Amino acid sequence: MKYVILVPIYNDRQSLKLLIENLNFEIKDLNHEISIVVINDASSHQVIDTYPNIDNISSIEIINMRENRGHARCIASGLKYISEKKEFDFVIPMDGDGEDRPEEIKNFIQLSEQSLNKTIVGERVKRSEGLFFKICYQLHKFLTLAFTGKSIKFGNYTCLSKSTVKKMLDEKATWNSFSGSLKKVEKDLLSIPSVRGKRYYGPSQMSLLNLLKHSLSIISVFRKTVLIRSALFIVFYILLIKSYASVITSIPLVLLLIMIYSISSLALRENIEEFSNALTNIHNIDKIK
Repeated sequence: MKYVILVPIYNDRQSLKLLIENLNFEIKDLNHEISIVVINDASSHQVIDTYPNIDNISSIEIINMRENRGHARCIASGLKYISEKKEFDFVIPMDGDGEDRPEEIKNFIQLSEQSLNKTIVGERVKRSEGLFFKICYQLHKFLTLAFTGKSIKFGNYTCLSKSTVKKMLDEKATWNSFSGSLKKVEKDLLSIPSVRGKRYYGPSQMSLLNLLKHSLSIISVFRKTVLIRSALFIVFYILLIKSYASVITSIPLVLLLIMIYSISSLALRENIEEFSNALTNIHNIDKIK
């Protein structure tokens, strides 16, 4: 079968080189055609390097974008490029910094051989960040479940079947949130355990602010459900506190209204026309192999 590994990258040349070398090592015993498509999100630093250890990789392309459009749109553009320009059975999106561990790629591929073309997600069972960040991440998962009814325990590191890629290309939410869109278009997902690794170089790019934006972007995909649940919460909460109304007891309502405003703003990022024209942002393509 044919697998395309999709790697979004921004100003992380050292990590990309090490990732490609590690992937080359991990796939050496797999009897499949495996290629890599790197989406360079308009890096201000050079991304291309020498790659001496790529014998097991069928091809490597670096797609250089004109404008930086962010991580989710970078992956969405990559899916569109692969769908239109490559022959494939599965696409495996993964971060280029080492946090999506190359040693788990074999688990995705081995399960996909028996999956009957179902999509596989890597459910996070362990993270490498500090305690406070882990608590915030658990809060993010709880809020997503509470407001959307969806349990989303995976990120970008997945193995997408060809049919799933097609569904995601027809879904405008893919332009805003990868995992939210995937959960929306696919009800029957297989999973493998996945450990969040440490960055090869430098600190993690997932700050608390980025985590908050990531969480709200996922929630915005299911905004109709969120609005219904929020309205019910507001009614019941007002009935509960009507005898104890004060500035303090009104704080949850204020926070909820801020959240609704935020997800409504983020939902405006869903633009099927921009998504359809994503490849016009390509500046040039470097074929490494």
